[in-house]
Amino acid sequence: MKKQLVHKIKLTTAILSVMLLFCVAHTHAQNRSLGRFELDETELYAMTKQVSQFFSRFNNEEDQFGKKYHPQNPEFRNPEKRRIILPLLFDNENKRTSGTLKDFFVEDLVGKGKSNYLEFLGGRWYAEVAATFVHQGRDVNIILFLMIEKENLGSKWVLTNVYYPEFNKLFPKGELAEREKHFLHPMSHELDFMNIYKAFNHAQVIDFYASKEFQPDYLTLFFAEIKAGRMKFKSVDQLKFHIFQVKDWYFEVSYLNRKGTNSGWLITNLVYMTEKEKPAFIKLYEPWLSLDQH
Repeated sequence: MKKQLVHKIKLTTAILSVMLLFCVAHTHAQNRSLGRFELDETELYAMTKQVSQFFSRFNNEEDQFGKKYHPQNPEFRNPEKRRIILPLLFDNENKRTSGTLKDFFVEDLVGKGKSNYLEFLGGRWYAEVAATFVHQGRDVNIILFLMIEKENLGSKWVLTNVYYPEFNKLFPKGELAEREKHFLHPMSHELDFMNIYKAFNHAQVIDFYASKEFQPDYLTLFFAEIKAGRMKFKSVDQLKFHIFQVKDWYFEVSYLNRKGTNSGWLITNLVYMTEKEKPAFIKLYEPWLSLDQH
């Protein structure tokens, strides 16, 4: 009797061990440990963790596990797959990106004959970096704009513009009547420009004496402050991207750090914008761009 009891206990222990191993294996398939935290792998796979991954998913160039499709694979850039994937790349908690405009956008991308894909090189997209600098002894917020530029066989990010209110204050637009008070007479050359002193007596509006084609170069001012040691970098605070590559559309991509599958790099703003309208907006990122150039 005692032997039978021992045998039953061993058999029960063995069964429980097998069940425990099965549970552990099943849990391992669903979760991943990170230190003392458990991560649900379904969320890990759904989360768009990198900007390059956002591009790949937008184009449907990888599977749900992040494995790249071969260009010859029928899944590569498959329009029907894109119809399923694209809505998952939107911030679904944002009214600007969760309405019918999103549906029009998706249909425009995957409709018959459409071929709107994102390109890392060769397409207009810009990074907007909100950063903190120390300027003349105090912390200030400055927006840096960057773009990808080809370099030999590779590429690099380059600064294209900055937004800093203190720079803008140096070049007020001014009313037309006010600007018309400040000019050099067309016959000034006959006076050997003796009257040019007027321009330097009004330092705050000296730019009124410049050509009407003159545009302040804030990036040069920024570099000058850095070179002179009057401005020092402190930290990067926020990052988002502005994408103009898709025909007749503009959208922003931002990082959303939250629980659930709708997280990571997502579309947080969507605007229908014709190709004729885009250059006026792109000038913010490429100030040298002519409005008839795109």
